[in-house]
Amino acid sequence: MASPFSGALQLTDLDDFIGPSQDCIKPVKVDKKPGGGVAKIHIEDDGSYFQVHADGGTQKLERAKVSLNDCLACSGCVTSAETVLITQQSHEELRKVLDANKTAAPGEQRLVVVSISPQSTASLAVRFQLDPTDAARKLTSFFKKLGVHYVFDTAFSRNFSLLESQREFVRRFQRQADSKEALPVLASACPGWICYAEKTHGSLVLPYLSTVRSPQQVMGALVKDFFTQQQHLTPDKVYHVTVMPCYDKKLEASRPDFLSREHPAREVDCVLTTGEVFQLLEEEGVSLLELEPAALDSLTGGSCEEPTSHRGGGSGGYLEHVFRYAAQELFGIHVDEVTYRPLRNKDFQEVALEREGRVLLHFATAYGFRNIQNLVQKLKRGRCPYHYVEIMACPSGCLNGGGQLKAADTPSKQLLLQVERKYSMVRTRAPEDIPEVQELYQRWLQGEGSELAGRLLHTQYHAVERPSSGLSIRW
Repeated sequence: MASPFSGALQLTDLDDFIGPSQDCIKPVKVDKKPGGGVAKIHIEDDGSYFQVHADGGTQKLERAKVSLNDCLACSGCVTSAETVLITQQSHEELRKVLDANKTAAPGEQRLVVVSISPQSTASLAVRFQLDPTDAARKLTSFFKKLGVHYVFDTAFSRNFSLLESQREFVRRFQRQADSKEALPVLASACPGWICYAEKTHGSLVLPYLSTVRSPQQVMGALVKDFFTQQQHLTPDKVYHVTVMPCYDKKLEASRPDFLSREHPAREVDCVLTTGEVFQLLEEEGVSLLELEPAALDSLTGGSCEEPTSHRGGGSGGYLEHVFRYAAQELFGIHVDEVTYRPLRNKDFQEVALEREGRVLLHFATAYGFRNIQNLVQKLKRGRCPYHYVEIMACPSGCLNGGGQLKAADTPSKQLLLQVERKYSMVRTRAPEDIPEVQELYQRWLQGEGSELAGRLLHTQYHAVERPSSGLSIRW
């Protein structure tokens, strides 16, 4: 069975595959002593591991079970740990929380919040032949009938990701001359790409990664920090679910970097893919067509009249927003339309800003694992010509994510065109033009560039050490 995770996680140098029917455990850690030769392992009938030393002595080894975070520590692809992720972040987990709320004593209920991505809304709009705004409102109605308290649109949190990405690029571009910052800046909103970069090219790639959080994790900070304060609750009293086009987002939500500091709570407790939401609809015997629409909620209070989106394509428009902003800020040039030049394929395209025959800015998009590999090879050779690259693990980007709905009677290319069409129907707004965003920068984050903004809107990446090969163990 093909993995639902992105191709960036399906690596070939794999020596620790565990079949779904087997116990999912990490390779045992063996102490190696100089001159000791290969390590010898003895397994007792009860499954206990013992290391056998040269002098005949034995040492019991701890059997380490895989946690969610170990998916990011594997040297190969995500294997049976996928089952762990899908079980612990599934619509069944959401059901458990909602059912528990029905019987909980007063004051013991958890506030349930769902944040929906515009890519997922577009996919469901195609399936039910709805206008994307109607699809978002009917999804809101569905979740609230289940017992969800608030439903938000992650396009709002993406405003912060775009604004921070713009400022970060300009700052790094201006400081490149004194070698204080590395170019190109590589977009970091795609967790499949991040997982691949951390596991296989840590020291090479990590200095180039944008530190800006993805929209999902900015929404996590908004819900578990700002919103909980407004509700006079602690983060562990709020259960936050996101609806995403991509299984890799489950990996992102499980990262230790996105845990609440003061309370044992994740900023995003559960990630559902578009397909899992559709499954939930089917299990409830509900069609979106039958539901009365309900307005989405606003993080700053009240309701949201309609969902919004951003210019620049279905993966968030990072390149276009950064490109326009940088052109104006760095060179005083207003860019109205961004013109792409396809290279090897439609998933690898360039954009350039020129003046008097001189290239001022050189940006690119690289979608899909093959194009990512080509880009990494350019970095290795020191021949990467770009200042900024928008990278997504899935071919054609987020609208084509592995968690989106498929249709047996519609060719994938035709279905993708339909989803793109629905996505483009939503009203677009520039992040700079949204008063609520500017209000939250002052009211919540203590201003642009503050220490709090740095902590809640940015993150860090970590090179993952490869475990030693199990081939040297004598069983």
